[in-house]
Amino acid sequence: MSVDEHALVLARTVSPPVPGRRPSPGPAEAVVVIAPSSLTVALGLWGIRRENTLWGDESVTYQLAHRDLSQIWLTTTGHIDLVHALYYAVMHEIFGLFGGGLLTLRLPSVLAMSVAASGVGLLALRLAGPRAGLLAGLVFALLPQVQKYAQEGRSYAMVCALVTWATYALVVAVPHRARWRWVVYGSTVLLACLLHEFAVLALVAHGVTLVVSRVPGPALRAWGVTAAGVVAGLLPLAIRSAGQSGQVSWIGGPVRFRYLLVVAVVGVMCARAPLGVRGPVRLSALAVPMLVLPGLLLLMASVVKPLFVDRYVLYSNIGIALLLGAWMDYFHRRRRFSSRTTWIAAVAVLTALVQPSLSLRTPQSRSNDVTAIGAAVREEGRPGDGLLYLAGQHRILTAANPEDTRSLTDLALAQDPVSSNTLAGVELPARDIAARMLDFDRIVVVRAAGAHPLSDPQEEAKTSTLRRYFREYGTRHVNGARVTVYVRDRHAARPGSRGR
Repeated sequence: MSVDEHALVLARTVSPPVPGRRPSPGPAEAVVVIAPSSLTVALGLWGIRRENTLWGDESVTYQLAHRDLSQIWLTTTGHIDLVHALYYAVMHEIFGLFGGGLLTLRLPSVLAMSVAASGVGLLALRLAGPRAGLLAGLVFALLPQVQKYAQEGRSYAMVCALVTWATYALVVAVPHRARWRWVVYGSTVLLACLLHEFAVLALVAHGVTLVVSRVPGPALRAWGVTAAGVVAGLLPLAIRSAGQSGQVSWIGGPVRFRYLLVVAVVGVMCARAPLGVRGPVRLSALAVPMLVLPGLLLLMASVVKPLFVDRYVLYSNIGIALLLGAWMDYFHRRRRFSSRTTWIAAVAVLTALVQPSLSLRTPQSRSNDVTAIGAAVREEGRPGDGLLYLAGQHRILTAANPEDTRSLTDLALAQDPVSSNTLAGVELPARDIAARMLDFDRIVVVRAAGAHPLSDPQEEAKTSTLRRYFREYGTRHVNGARVTVYVRDRHAARPGSRGR
């Protein structure tokens, strides 16, 4: 060996090692993020217009988000929907940037749900490996509820995305003592709660997960401090919005929770298998509480006051996606099924999802269709006819397109919704409503399907005047409402009244 070669070997021996670069995300991680997200976007864009129709809640978003921020604040704090105030403000800014069309209304939900799908994939990857992550993310994207609310101009997809990434932040924070990780977790949960209060139920599920997983005391205490901060930040909104409990009065009646029950049973059965890798937080301990607890707590609260609506706990689908993804990965590793059987099962599942996926993209998939209601009013009414809503709060059913009612006279309206900072406007006193009705020969009446008649003086004046002085000429049933034309009964005409 020459002198130079000997010196080179010696230098290599005594020189300190060069610090290795942190490994970049591998192809498995990239696929787990990209594939579920792309599938969610593709499904979200498929039939996103729903034949250019809106349903009532989306119409509310459309109307309020087009008002000034100050008007949004005054309307929500003073009258209705304070729990959605932040969402309306966000959509106001989005409308300002991209225009106020139907695609702009729904695209944020598509993108938010795609972010949620990628988060579900990463959660499963961290807890059970790459294949489980890919499967969980794809399952999440295919779930009927996820497909449905990815195409709605409401806050639920955004809440789902925030809860997903808050859950991921929790799993990452548990093994570490860095405070900033807990700050990220708490901030994400709080933002989800400010978009919709019932996201706080995910916080309860997280606490149960940590207790069941028997995480170290410092991590449990850090979660307790963070949870207390989230509750403190949410408390002013919760107290103020409690005064608007009339906004959920429509929830009364039988509770429909079949979907929640079915997925809960399936998820618990999946959790019986040894899913995922061992770690501070186990997949089953995370997924089962997320799947079961939010809906169960809401059902328990409904014993006192009806509150359960499945979309309020949409984020519980995170749990079933994690469990199904990890369960399929477990059986693949155990080679319980042949490749042929696996393909047959996959085709069967996809075939079963075709019909729900198709029906979700029709106007009939929602409880009402305000586009059809407005069109029916326009077609049934004649210029100069009166227009009446039973009840007045259902004025929102025709507000999406003002042209539908422009040629009619709203007989009960005293102050319009925008100037009164309300959703449905302010109505005249009962006596004035009755007097105006008697000035018209034809009145177009809009009733929401399934709505219970109210007993306040204005509504009683409307119904009693119709009953005494008018007769039904014809009724048209549309998705979510009845549009009825009443004509003056000359045999019961008020002496001295003038007609039109």
